[in-house]
Amino acid sequence: MKSNVTKKENERNLTMLMDFYELTMANGYFVKGLKDTKVVFDMFYRTNPDKGGFVVCAGLEQFIEYVKNMHFTQADIDYLRDRQLFDEGFLEYLKEFKFKGTIEAVPEGTIVYPNTPLVTVTAPLIDAQLIETMLLLTINHQSLIATKANRICRAAGEAIVMEFGARRAQGADAANYGARACYIGGAHATATTSADTMFGVKAVGTMAHSWVQFFDSEYEAFKAYAEVYPDSCTLLIDTYDILDSGIVNAIRVAKEVLEPMGKRLKGVRIDSGDLAYFSKKIRKILDDANCKDCQIVVSNSVDEYLIESLKRQGAKIDSYGVGERMITSKSDPVFGGVYKLCAVQNEHGVFEPRIKISENVEKITNPGKKALWRIFDNTTGYGIADLLTLHDEEVSDTEPLPFIDPEKPWKKMKFENVTAKKLQQLIFDNGELVYSIPSLEETRNYVQKQLKEQVWIEEQRFENPHIHYVDLSLKLYELKEKMLSDYMK
Repeated sequence: MKSNVTKKENERNLTMLMDFYELTMANGYFVKGLKDTKVVFDMFYRTNPDKGGFVVCAGLEQFIEYVKNMHFTQADIDYLRDRQLFDEGFLEYLKEFKFKGTIEAVPEGTIVYPNTPLVTVTAPLIDAQLIETMLLLTINHQSLIATKANRICRAAGEAIVMEFGARRAQGADAANYGARACYIGGAHATATTSADTMFGVKAVGTMAHSWVQFFDSEYEAFKAYAEVYPDSCTLLIDTYDILDSGIVNAIRVAKEVLEPMGKRLKGVRIDSGDLAYFSKKIRKILDDANCKDCQIVVSNSVDEYLIESLKRQGAKIDSYGVGERMITSKSDPVFGGVYKLCAVQNEHGVFEPRIKISENVEKITNPGKKALWRIFDNTTGYGIADLLTLHDEEVSDTEPLPFIDPEKPWKKMKFENVTAKKLQQLIFDNGELVYSIPSLEETRNYVQKQLKEQVWIEEQRFENPHIHYVDLSLKLYELKEKMLSDYMK
């Protein structure tokens, strides 16, 4: 696995990848003398994609790279000046701009739930505003794809899942970072070569139908490939006829070309037709030909639902190549992460809470600077709930811990025999990176460890999963209720 540290010479300056209103607001704050006012923003999402039980949070490393490298070039300043909207003092300020705030976030690969802060930004007002788009872009995209990949990999069970989606991705970055996110979610490899060079996600691939069509016969195509790649020979057998031609010629090459060299046919691949029916037929033919070690690889619009159906039908599949439905999360392609102001520091250095009120109850935010805790059952080790508290609250798990279920606020409830763990870690401290970024392999393993040891199997169902509770401390609930009540006066 390659180093996760991007070389400086390969870094792109993406500073201007932001919504234009971030710049107009920042200019307004500067003109009004508010540039040094500190604020707190939370990045969170409201619903799990595909009506699932959780999300695999991803994209933090790319956001860190953006913040580290954030600077406005002279060309950027010239462009903004030409728009004739911005104060000259503001443009001079941007020339020396460097992010000066503090960022806390859940580590990449953390299993997360709706309405919990994945990233919290405490920073001067302009700093906090200018990073909004890139924060949402990186976390939204990679969390969506990592979560979809994890669903597909869980459906596949022991079978290998490979990401084959670059040509269907929405652009080059979506292909590369999508492959990275798929690996975090559990995929074993990618067909995208640049994702291997950038992140160390192993690139794999054999042949296309064009290889088979180029030669005078299917047998000659298979023979040529076997002679070039005798140690890793997987043959695409559905260019013409799977049973009457493809598998017959594959076995012939195995016997006439590979076995005399002391090699074995590694696999056969199909990406069309009835995958369950053909995989069972192919398995029997291979076994009868003493090719029991030859694997069957399938592709063709595969997702978690098709995989589960294939398994119910007794399909004999060792590996799945998954393309558009994973790299685009086709069944639910938008991850609704949002970035909301929750506190403003007053002249006495105290953070005063802010709340967004909406006609839609689910869009009413939790006010104030907060801390996110996961509550683990001491008997099972599983996470039974997440708890939001005010940032300066003391949380003791050595005695019964009272909380409010926002769905049932009238019930007096408390956690007992639990361990409370704060989920967010310090990433940037007053503009300085203080976080040690884990390797991609460590992040991938972290996902698997949580699913095995900390997440209830009931939460991992694809249909009607158990809803993970997100509760509020008494102080946070009382603050929220007071702010809502004051607004109604």
